[in-house]
Amino acid sequence: METAQNFSNATLNDWWARTGEWVEEPNQRRGGASGVQLLAPSTAQQPWLYSKRQVGHRFFSLRYPCGRPTVLREKNAMQALERLGLKVPTLVFYGAEKQGKDWYALLVTEALKDFISLEEWYSQLALQPVDSAVVSEVLQAVANALTTMHKAGWQHSCCYAKHIFIKTKSAQAPEVAFLDLEKARRRWPAQGAALHDIKQLGRHRGAMPDSDWQLFLQFYCNQNPKLRTKLA
Repeated sequence: METAQNFSNATLNDWWARTGEWVEEPNQRRGGASGVQLLAPSTAQQPWLYSKRQVGHRFFSLRYPCGRPTVLREKNAMQALERLGLKVPTLVFYGAEKQGKDWYALLVTEALKDFISLEEWYSQLALQPVDSAVVSEVLQAVANALTTMHKAGWQHSCCYAKHIFIKTKSAQAPEVAFLDLEKARRRWPAQGAALHDIKQLGRHRGAMPDSDWQLFLQFYCNQNPKLRTKLA
């Protein structure tokens, strides 16, 4: 049994028994199943939680040629990005246990309060536009966060607008958080990680208009000038 990070006294069995509404129905892939449930707080003081539940859902690497649960890779990526000063959901519990030939694994995180995905934010702008200065600040913040991640050699690998979350409040700089990091990995040279993620975000940017995409690229390339021609 692996419990590389366990931030409560509860065991894997305790957390497995705690269930909630499916917000991402289990999907069959990677040799198993993975889904996400929303767990209601036990008391008014506790946060809402997301519990990613996996059975036999594995990744393979040189270190783990026989495979390990993908939430292990996600947990490691979350901790690495947090050390870089980037925002990720607060980790509450990670645990994995092999039963027979299958791994049973859980990753429990706190819900991000007052954050919405970049995809949802742009959908809202279609109904309730905001000042162009606010849009510029958000895109600059996203460019800054991605630059920090990429220069450290981290590739998100699922860099969609629905996995980049933002929080905007008046008189405060926008905040950016990254979710769904189960495919994240180190990649060298770091330029490869950057090109992969930015091109992927361009294909999966949701309702972001072309003009905003070009503005984002300007902000990003100002910090990564060697990529300007490759991302033009």
